[in-house]
Amino acid sequence: MNEINKNKEAWNLLSKEHYFNFKKQLEENKTLLNDNIVKELGNIRFKSLIHLQCNIGQDTISLARMGLGKVVGVDLSDENIFYANKLKEDFNMEKMEFIESDVLEFGDKHNDLYDIVFTSEGVLGWLPDLKKWAKVVRGLLKDDGFFYVYDSHPILHIFDDRLIAEKREFVLKYDYFNAKADLGYEIGGYAAGVKHAENYWWNHSLSDIVNALIEAGLEIEYLHEFDTLFWDNGGMTHVGRSLYQYPEFRNKLPMSYSIKAKVRK
Repeated sequence: MNEINKNKEAWNLLSKEHYFNFKKQLEENKTLLNDNIVKELGNIRFKSLIHLQCNIGQDTISLARMGLGKVVGVDLSDENIFYANKLKEDFNMEKMEFIESDVLEFGDKHNDLYDIVFTSEGVLGWLPDLKKWAKVVRGLLKDDGFFYVYDSHPILHIFDDRLIAEKREFVLKYDYFNAKADLGYEIGGYAAGVKHAENYWWNHSLSDIVNALIEAGLEIEYLHEFDTLFWDNGGMTHVGRSLYQYPEFRNKLPMSYSIKAKVRK
């Protein structure tokens, strides 16, 4: 799929800068996971976990530091996997493995099962087919395992983000239902310089995400919504580890969400 290939090329441009940025952060902090994720995951010691769309593995290492047993990271970008393996060596993470793969095709080439399938922070919008994605998730889970996702809220992505950041104005710009791929020409900015590269983003409604998981054979344990973001969108207040908030919109607008699901018996 051309859009997926373009996204891979775009992400490859960020990998090296991400590596140096996140390596420094991991040297200074035990975890880069935001407070909500750490709280909701709870005690995961000795569990096996696979991290889908893992970037260069900075959060995979943070997860491993929570006492996990087997840990695997998967990402589309070959450059991300190259630098993920460098991070693995830098921090002596011997029990960790990184695999280069399009997540939507991963179920056809990987047969291991895990206690936890994990994905978070800016991930699902890079995938065009949630039904296929959810089937991959189900195929990786042990029958008594669980899936967890933490991501930006789809409702946030229907507004002009530039106007939110600059003027705190919420102006409708994008479709919420049946949204087509949004073509962009810039990528990066949060842990690397902005790069000029063609890329594609799909905004999936919350119901599409939930229903894809249900259709794949999962049972929703909870859906939580938050008025915080995991990046500073411009002029936000730091309210927790890797969490930011517009004080004037506290309790008024969902900006992130999490879902935990288990295999339906």
